Amino acid sequence: MAETRVERRLAAILAADVAGYSRLIGTDEEGTLAALKAHRRELIDPKIAEYRGRIVKTTGDGALVEFASAVDAVRCAVEVQRAIAERNVNLPDERRIEFRIGINVGDIVFDEGDIFGDGVNIAARLEGLAEPGGICITGRVHEDVQGKLDVGFEDAGEQQLKNISRPVKVFRIRTEKPAPGAVMRSESSQRPSIAVLPFQNMSGDPEQEYFADGMVDEIITGLSRIKWLSVVSRNSSYIYKNKPVTIADVAKKLGVRYVLEGGVRRSGNRVRITAQLIDAETDGHLWAEQYDRLLGDVFALQDEITMRVVGAIEPSVRKAEIDRIKRRRPETFTAYDLLLRSQQFVFAGMPAEAAKAIELLEEALKLEPDYSAAHAYLSWCLHARFGRGGLREEDRLAAVNHARAAVTLGSDDATALAIAALVLAYDGHEISAALKVFDRATELSNCNVFALCWNAAILAWIGHTDLAIERAQRALRLGPFDSLIWRAHHALSIAYFNGKKYEDAADAARSVIAANPAYSLPRAILAAALVRLGRFDEAKATAQTVLEREPSFTIHGTARYAELEPAVFRPMADAWREAGLPE
Repeated sequence: MAETRVERRLAAILAADVAGYSRLIGTDEEGTLAALKAHRRELIDPKIAEYRGRIVKTTGDGALVEFASAVDAVRCAVEVQRAIAERNVNLPDERRIEFRIGINVGDIVFDEGDIFGDGVNIAARLEGLAEPGGICITGRVHEDVQGKLDVGFEDAGEQQLKNISRPVKVFRIRTEKPAPGAVMRSESSQRPSIAVLPFQNMSGDPEQEYFADGMVDEIITGLSRIKWLSVVSRNSSYIYKNKPVTIADVAKKLGVRYVLEGGVRRSGNRVRITAQLIDAETDGHLWAEQYDRLLGDVFALQDEITMRVVGAIEPSVRKAEIDRIKRRRPETFTAYDLLLRSQQFVFAGMPAEAAKAIELLEEALKLEPDYSAAHAYLSWCLHARFGRGGLREEDRLAAVNHARAAVTLGSDDATALAIAALVLAYDGHEISAALKVFDRATELSNCNVFALCWNAAILAWIGHTDLAIERAQRALRLGPFDSLIWRAHHALSIAYFNGKKYEDAADAARSVIAANPAYSLPRAILAAALVRLGRFDEAKATAQTVLEREPSFTIHGTARYAELEPAVFRPMADAWREAGLPE
């Protein structure tokens, strides 16, 4: 038989879609479709033709276009985005059509007018990373167009794109007109950036690991309160725990300018802490210190280290910002110690682990009744026990009461506020109040990955799909190596399902399952997505794993806390019924 030849060629591929298309259609279907057709007829198609592009295919809100030149592809995209922005100037936000565009250069397979291959897939994934009105390009495209266009480039670092085996270097294009040749940096790279590495436990006692980790958590939290400082999330930097590293490697992988490292030795009622701040660009030591303190002085010591680090990075920092580092905390070290010991159990999301944390946190609150973080963590554990441990009304009421206490007592603790907001939404169905508390949390700490993730989850459950995806993706950018980043994928799985992007929902749910196998809900979401993809055997098998993890799982029981917006929950529940999950 004659061998079938596959036609391949190198091309620039542009993928585009409309941001928030489902929302626009839901608000005004006829008006949106008419406006979109007008944009295509009057602007987009003529621009594609002007720059010698070929429209490969279109969808309801998107298009795939092939160009022979990367420069032509980017010029076309920039001119389209600028023209669309001008057309939107006098329109209210809810009527504005904004495109997201991704551009890649790569080898493609040509077959009967269509194109395939990783080159196409990468362009499509970049489109999903782009902001409304924005353009994302690969490093290869950047090399081809740099210096040839009146745009700025924002280095977004290496991104792990879905179903692409290798990380891809990504740049964002800013379509406002800067000085020719200007190179723009992302918001995070414009600000000083720092990673706090896990402190070494020098005590020789494995039981003291939690104390060293807790010290780092407090320092990261304090630093993240400084608005001009970009701080890598705790769990992203913890990929280096107990591993030999070089500062240059850390800085490159985490994208930071400064690195703080140190060690903790605890003996009896005394603690010794060493810390040093290193400028990764010069490998120079900006500051180093050793502290010997009684355990009762630990909180003052954390503040002192944080202020010294901030002072070394930015000597002119205002005193008001340093003062804001200090958070409400217990009067005794013992309550703090109990809180640290609870951490390994708090976020598992299942009742058996929650019970272990509840015992420790209740003991902490006996010692310090006004300890906001303990109230917050306890509210989350009670939420887990309510939802997956019998739906006892006393657990729900207690969860809400502790969440309210955390809000009252923790007005300057972003993490405590975020946890409390989540519980108020889930168990109290106080959606408006919860969203305001989330806003307070992110205002306090704009690098708080936890707040972004759980805010995204609530937004997804109430049908604010585009904003949920935006917050979750921002969390993924801030904490790509965070061991708890599954929380962002969890939010994405709900949002994508609601947006009828079932393959994306399934992929996001699988990411949660891989990170937290004991958690039952992402398995249920995966089952729902598989039903809608028509893969019923897989869906039923996945539903069975839900019941293996949580024998008491029922649709009605889950609705007790997850049905924040019936229009979102009911399609999920319908799919669960088809998968065989019990009513």
